[in-house]
Amino acid sequence: MHVVITGANRGIGQALDHRFRELGHEVTGTARSNDEFLNLDVTSPESQAAMVKTLDAKPVDLLICNAGVFLDRGQNLADGYAPELWEQSFAANVTGVFLTIQSLLPNLQLSDAPKIAIISSQMGSDTRAPGGSYIYRASKAAALNLGRNLASDLKHLGVAVGIYHPGWVKTDMGGDAADITVQESAQGLADRFDALNLDTTGCFETWDGRPHAF
Repeated sequence: MHVVITGANRGIGQALDHRFRELGHEVTGTARSNDEFLNLDVTSPESQAAMVKTLDAKPVDLLICNAGVFLDRGQNLADGYAPELWEQSFAANVTGVFLTIQSLLPNLQLSDAPKIAIISSQMGSDTRAPGGSYIYRASKAAALNLGRNLASDLKHLGVAVGIYHPGWVKTDMGGDAADITVQESAQGLADRFDALNLDTTGCFETWDGRPHAF
């Protein structure tokens, strides 16, 4: 199986990269300005085109849209959440997901059973709204909505789409107080991706297999 992972240079993406290699799969990890990975700025159409050229019509069996940012941590409602933070966050967390899927759709269609996994967050769910982190929450809600709609449109092409909450993970983004390690998250997510099929396309699940409310 050929797996493409965006944002594979750190955190959950890096752990997923390691996990799928351990399982014996071929992995193409992407990152911005990192010589160890295929260069990709998910927000740049030019960078997306260069990635597609490098892959050269190679089938992609599993695309994991993991790259993302959390730029509004600790912002104050009175004078925070600057417009540029909204722009940059949605560019990475929403537009970047769409551009990557759009760019690699021909490669996915060359697979016998193509799958797309979108890493969203429970912070994007309507059922969890404790306040704060407005930009991140809104962008992850948009990524969830994007995944659900893509699942409908891509089903007739044989492409399954799943959206996943990776857990509260001990990364630079999640912090040291988080619940689980990146290895635990990656192992659980890999199991979820393996179970994804056209019957479950459009699912929103946690890393450990629980359906999540939208």
